[in-house]
Amino acid sequence: MNNFATTERPAPLPPWLKVKLAGGENFARIKAVSARRNLHTVCEEARCPNISECWGGQKGAATATFMLLGDECTRACRFCSVSSKARPDAPDAEEPAKLAETLHEMGLDYAVITTVCRDDLPDQGAGHIARVIGEAKKRNPKLLLEILMQDFQGRRDLVEIIAAAGPDVLAHNLETVERLTPAVRDHRASYRQSLDVLAFCRDIAPKTPSKSSLMLGLGEREEEVLAAFNDLRRAGVRILTIGQYLRPSRAKRNLPVAEYVPPGRFEAYGRRARDMGFLHVASGPFVRSSYRAGELFLKDYLGANHLG
Repeated sequence: MNNFATTERPAPLPPWLKVKLAGGENFARIKAVSARRNLHTVCEEARCPNISECWGGQKGAATATFMLLGDECTRACRFCSVSSKARPDAPDAEEPAKLAETLHEMGLDYAVITTVCRDDLPDQGAGHIARVIGEAKKRNPKLLLEILMQDFQGRRDLVEIIAAAGPDVLAHNLETVERLTPAVRDHRASYRQSLDVLAFCRDIAPKTPSKSSLMLGLGEREEEVLAAFNDLRRAGVRILTIGQYLRPSRAKRNLPVAEYVPPGRFEAYGRRARDMGFLHVASGPFVRSSYRAGELFLKDYLGANHLG
C-alpha cells in the first residue's frame, strides 16, 4: 500500500518553504524573449519555485530550462503539472532555429533542454531533439548544454541519437523510489526502465557526465532512498539532485504531499550520496533537477576536470 496522504486539505507549509517573488530586469528579459518566439520553459510550465533565483541573475549567469516538442505530454505522471494529450500538435519545425537564436540573445553560458514525452511520434521526438542540440551548438559554440531526456520507452537507439548530437550533460530523472514509481509516474514509465536509460548513457558516451534527480516527500522510506542512490551509481550516474515534492495543483491527478522533509534530512542524504561516490550532489527542499544547473556543473565538474 502506498504511503500517500489521504486528505485533500493541504498541510500548512513549514517555515523553511518560503519562495521569493519572481521579478527583476533579467527575469522580465528572459520571459519576454521566450514568449516572443513561442518557446516553452519548464520554469513556467512546471511552476518551479526557483524561477526568481534562476532567472534573476545577471545576463550570462542566469539559468533557464526550455521544454521542446510542445507544451502537451502524451503521459500523465501524477507529480507533474504539464497538460496531457494522446496526440499533441506536431512539433514546430522551426523550433531548433528559434531556440538557438534565443539562447544567443540571452547570452547564457549554460542551458538546460528538456522535453515532454511524445509516444505518438515514430522516434518519440529524438531526431527533433538532436536537431535542436546541433543548432544550439552551432549558433553558440561556447554554450554548455544539458539535455534532460524522456525514457524513450527504453529504446537504446533513440538514446544514441541524443548522445551523438553532443550535449555536455545527459540527464534522465528517476523521480522516486522503486516502490512508489507505479503510483507516481505514468504506467509507460518504470523504475528499471529509467535505470536502463541512464546505463545506456554511460555505455554510449562514457566521457559525458550523466545526471538524475529524486523527489522526496511522497512517502518513501530511508532505506528505499539509499537503495535508489546505489542503483543510480551502478547505472553510472555522476551528478544527483534531491528535492522536495510540492503538489503543483489541487487537481485530482496531482498527488498530495505525504511529508515536508526538513532541511537537516536533506543535508544528511546529501552527505550519504557523496560518500557513495557521486561527483556532485545538490540536496535541499527547493532543489530541482535543473536547479542552478550551470553554476553547479561549471564549478564542480568542468572546473575540476577540464579547466584546471
